[in-house]
Amino acid sequence: MSDLRAWDNTELWHPFTPMTAWGEEQAPIIKSGEGFYLTDVDGRRYLDGISSLWCNVHGHRVPELDAAIRDQLDKVAHSTLLGLSSPPAIELAHELVQRTPNGLNHAFFSDAGATSVEAALKMVVQFHHQKAQPEPERRIFVRVAESYHGDTFGSVAVGRVEAFHRPFSGMLFETLTVPSPVAYRVPPGYDAASWLKHCFDQVESTIAEHRDRIAGFIMEPIVQGAAGIQVHTPGYLKHVREVTARHGVPLITDEVAVGFGKTGTMFACEQEQVVPDVLCLAKGITAGYLPLAATMVTSEIYDAFLGQPHEGRTFYHGHTYTGNPLAAAVSLVNLRLFDERNVLGNVAEITEQMKSRLSELNDHPHVGEVRQKGVMVGIELVINRDTKQPYGPEVRIGHEVTLAARRRGVIIRPLGNVIILMPAVAMPAAEIDELCDATIASIREVCGETALSAKNR
Repeated sequence: MSDLRAWDNTELWHPFTPMTAWGEEQAPIIKSGEGFYLTDVDGRRYLDGISSLWCNVHGHRVPELDAAIRDQLDKVAHSTLLGLSSPPAIELAHELVQRTPNGLNHAFFSDAGATSVEAALKMVVQFHHQKAQPEPERRIFVRVAESYHGDTFGSVAVGRVEAFHRPFSGMLFETLTVPSPVAYRVPPGYDAASWLKHCFDQVESTIAEHRDRIAGFIMEPIVQGAAGIQVHTPGYLKHVREVTARHGVPLITDEVAVGFGKTGTMFACEQEQVVPDVLCLAKGITAGYLPLAATMVTSEIYDAFLGQPHEGRTFYHGHTYTGNPLAAAVSLVNLRLFDERNVLGNVAEITEQMKSRLSELNDHPHVGEVRQKGVMVGIELVINRDTKQPYGPEVRIGHEVTLAARRRGVIIRPLGNVIILMPAVAMPAAEIDELCDATIASIREVCGETALSAKNR
């Protein structure tokens, strides 16, 4: 075990991790999972409170999902979709067309959320070149402030987060930004109502002013995940759809984080009866078992790529593991289990359970806001509840809370000062109580101590 720890501290570069601090904290090295729990190499057991980074659905070592991979492995582990096809990829494309909002009739597979977004951006730009009345000058995207769409250059350009992407700002293509329709903090001169009205108005004015240059509008529908579980005010998504449709601007909805039940419906777009032109999916698509992503598009967009080979209308884009048979096979069983186990019904129940349990934090002096949509929860910690004064980054308040939860046998994750809870959508009530117990206790423990020292900095 000492070799593993030493190699982990010196040779393995972890994502989104300050590596100088990594070796000091003895993070769990996970060797196995069972149900909704993970076990490390030292035999300690932890409740997986973030669904293995927002992708696990039915738990770990689910017999039906394990069997799907083993059965496919007895046939072939991988072939390509470049010049060939495979039954699992074909069947999954059909299943996704049946389940996604009506009109999304075509599935393009890749291997991660960022690659599903990259494909969407390129599709939309090429669509404008090849549609019946071409508009090749339309190549600017509208994005929502503090959105996050992945870490490849195209996805960064439309989802840049200052803390993550500052060094690359001069390398990114131009975008137009509209404000995020949330009102916990608002700029000077606004109250909550006037700020939200401004957010709605900015969608209209930005698109109207730049319509002839806009290739598409991209957004995380209903909830902005990496921004700290920012839940949009009701009606915003529908408003965006109405404005974009009126001006002929394709709408791309990135459901990598919010899809597959996490907001309460299978896809977040359903909550406001919105059908986008492009829908990006990943994470829960395989129940967290294997990398897979899908970019779903309407026939209007797909048809612009049709023509004789010599016409050059082809979408020249792809990945080695596009439509991997193992991933497609487990995804098909994942979708079947959604139905057989009434997973969306479970989401409704545990959503209310979490809301009730976490209401215990509503009067905590260092909890500014508890934000929730479905099983997506963000708990923002502040020095002063009344002034909403944030903790400085040197305090690492969110990280300290996650360490306290880990000592209680629960894995949660911070986004700065925001504590993220993201249980698997199939997690039972007993484990939800365990997750809430540990989170509440950890916040009370850490904020009771760290808050005082933070005030004196």
